[in-house]
Amino acid sequence: MKYIEKLASIRQEMKEKAVDGYIIPSSDPHISEYLPDRYKCIAWTSGFTGSAGTLVITADFAGLWTDSRYFVQANEQLEGTGFELVKLQVQGRPEYATWLAKNLKKGDTVAFDGNLAAVAVAQAVQAELLPLGIEVNGHLDLLDPIWENRPALPAEKAYLIDESTTGQSTTSKIEAVKARLADKRIDAHLVSSLDDLAWLLNIRGNDVHCNPVVLGFFLIQPDKNTLFIGDGKLSAEDIQALNQAGVAVESYEKAFDAVANISDGRILLDPKKTCFAIYDSVKDSVDLVEDMNPSTILKAVKNNVEASHTRNAMVKDGVALTKFFKWVEEEVASGELSEISIAEHLQGLRAASEGFVDISFDTIAGYKEHGALPHYKATESSNSTLKPEGLLLVDSGGQYQDGTTDITRVISLGNIQDEERTDYTLVLKGTIEGSMAIFPKGTRGYSIDAITRRPLWETLRNYGHGTGHGVGFFLNVHEGPQVFNMAAVDIMIEEGMITSIEPGLYREGKYGIRIENLVLTQAVESNYFGDFMNFETLTICYIATDLVDKSLLEEKHITWLNNYNAWVYEQLCSHLSQEEQAWLKEKTAAI
Repeated sequence: MKYIEKLASIRQEMKEKAVDGYIIPSSDPHISEYLPDRYKCIAWTSGFTGSAGTLVITADFAGLWTDSRYFVQANEQLEGTGFELVKLQVQGRPEYATWLAKNLKKGDTVAFDGNLAAVAVAQAVQAELLPLGIEVNGHLDLLDPIWENRPALPAEKAYLIDESTTGQSTTSKIEAVKARLADKRIDAHLVSSLDDLAWLLNIRGNDVHCNPVVLGFFLIQPDKNTLFIGDGKLSAEDIQALNQAGVAVESYEKAFDAVANISDGRILLDPKKTCFAIYDSVKDSVDLVEDMNPSTILKAVKNNVEASHTRNAMVKDGVALTKFFKWVEEEVASGELSEISIAEHLQGLRAASEGFVDISFDTIAGYKEHGALPHYKATESSNSTLKPEGLLLVDSGGQYQDGTTDITRVISLGNIQDEERTDYTLVLKGTIEGSMAIFPKGTRGYSIDAITRRPLWETLRNYGHGTGHGVGFFLNVHEGPQVFNMAAVDIMIEEGMITSIEPGLYREGKYGIRIENLVLTQAVESNYFGDFMNFETLTICYIATDLVDKSLLEEKHITWLNNYNAWVYEQLCSHLSQEEQAWLKEKTAAI
């Protein structure tokens, strides 16, 4: 069925059910960023494959609301589908609700599938539309009746990982959450988000591409802790281990009824991580508390075991990347390298590492103008052949049993232009400024964001995405609650958090530049003025210096760059062949 035909079928369903506006979020019952195939509703409906967006359909308009990371991609993928791109002014804000308020009239009805909409999203829609007399139906799935051969839920096995890897037992994690619930006099708590569940129960799976998670819900009650998971996904030994940790195991489908059957007390649901269908099933007799999952902040603060394992994973990742960039440099003149082939080669190099499980997201290999698309993924139709000229941006990562990596590097394949050199140096300067930051305890991410952007702002340059996101431990590559972006997110940057620093600069139709490292927040010193922290850089991969204009850097930036590259060589050289050592020695030479 073509996208135009799918749109017509949805409109027919809307007409039959008296729906005037239909919202399709990019989500699942766990409010995941990356989705199982069954819930890739936006891609199935419109052809848009980005990881963030919302479709809105009315009788005479169909639009995709998404942010600047996807503008070019969306324009290309939506062509001929009947859907139009609507550019979000603020990333993540439900601006489509305001559009619906302006374009529908009193008495009209807007609907969405409550299994796919976060509580916060549903509430934003209701707040915008209900005062205008526009009805909101949050329990209507219009896709399932027309989606032929819709994928089933994934059936691959899940498994438990040992405390020697995680540094903390399942029992102690549950007790830590219960202690926080007790402080707020909360009786029950449902964990819907897959990374929170995975962290709490030391469980991993393969239900979502690139994310080692398993579909499930976890319900904490005064006298019982229950994991709701697909039948047959856990071995008898793992079920027994969970039972010994005080966790009962029930069928995945029973989670909704378990929440609906709670008749009293106080239950905590995270409105950003719980679907509206579950939220709306809570009895009126139950006091519903909307707050962040306690596990979210606990998970973000890595213990010493997790930090140590992650450092090991970074060495393996750095070895693979060194081999990769050497290979690209040597083979590019052959004319046989493409964006797809180099991504496959990089994955193969990572896969040769001990403990490799998967890539942590689809590799972004953007040559020349494709580098200007922050979330670009090459397809057969877009796949560019590399030539010995222009810039190549590679944003990639690995999932290892001892950590998760995410790194972006830009290299020149030849014929460097002055504009490219200037832009590269300013982005690098931003990465260094963020990495060198010293800040007081209590600092929020927007301060780190501003520090990192300063070299670009000073030259009237900017980028549309955030400067950094949290990263999990052998978990999701995008992890909250901390972020380094311009929004006033009231989350402190705490000791033990792993976050990316990745400023960028993009010239549409020409090239893109982004230089990304992961950093670990650590304590520096306490004195009369308070407690101060800084960052330990974790990522181990050389930063190209042939694109650097030294005149744009201060001495402190040059020192940092030289020290970093020397450290990279020191960390990796013993894992490389003599030929690879010589190549890396040249790449890491002081400037």
